[in-house]
Amino acid sequence: MSLQFDNIVFGPIRSRRLGSSLGVNLLPMHGKVCSFDCIYCECGWNADGMGDRTLPSFREVCDALENGVKKCHDEGTPVDTITFSGNGEPTLHPDFPAIIEKTLEVRAKYYPSAKVSVLSNATQLGRPGVKEALAKVDNPILKIDSGVDSFARLMDRPVSEAYSINDVAGNLSWFKGDFILQTMFLRGKDGETVIDCLDPVLVRAWQELVLRLRPREVMMYTLDRVPPLATLEKVTVRQMEAVAAPLVAEGIKVQIKG
Repeated sequence: MSLQFDNIVFGPIRSRRLGSSLGVNLLPMHGKVCSFDCIYCECGWNADGMGDRTLPSFREVCDALENGVKKCHDEGTPVDTITFSGNGEPTLHPDFPAIIEKTLEVRAKYYPSAKVSVLSNATQLGRPGVKEALAKVDNPILKIDSGVDSFARLMDRPVSEAYSINDVAGNLSWFKGDFILQTMFLRGKDGETVIDCLDPVLVRAWQELVLRLRPREVMMYTLDRVPPLATLEKVTVRQMEAVAAPLVAEGIKVQIKG
């Protein structure tokens, strides 16, 4: 694996999107569990993280949250957001809804002005309680990398063969726009297959999807670390701005990170 979060609570780290971010990892400490196997994932390929499949218990998470947040508070460390990310997809944890409730309690106790954010690939929105839990946090940051199924499969390599952009979009519609949509933009090759998020057909499909969902904000970003598929390349801020322009013209807030 290229990057591991080897504690339940880690940081704070400086996030280019969220500021001073205290991270929470609900996945294995020395492995990876995810419903995607993205070609750009900072944690590497799923196959490289199979050695540890053990999720921390609800009690372990609660204790780590209380202790980690209290330690930051007692040391006077700024925390802008408590962010769920880690070694895979956080909403796969069976106690995710209850963990969010505990997090909101801890936040209110120590950092009432901090945000709670969840970085999710949106594949688990159909599970009981997941949408409702995400609706309680300040920043439900939910990913769709393409408006075209075949390209999403190329980018994200979903574990489930049933993955469908329309299904995910249907679940996202439940939020009535009160969520943040996150999308990666890059270029490169996977073997002989060209990967180009700036292809006009793909751009148009993605723009149409965004206009259909009308999230309160769109986060567009590109590579920040070396990806597991080494042939991938960054795109420029200017290129992403061109893609975003029609959305901005329609009143959609867009944040771009190069």
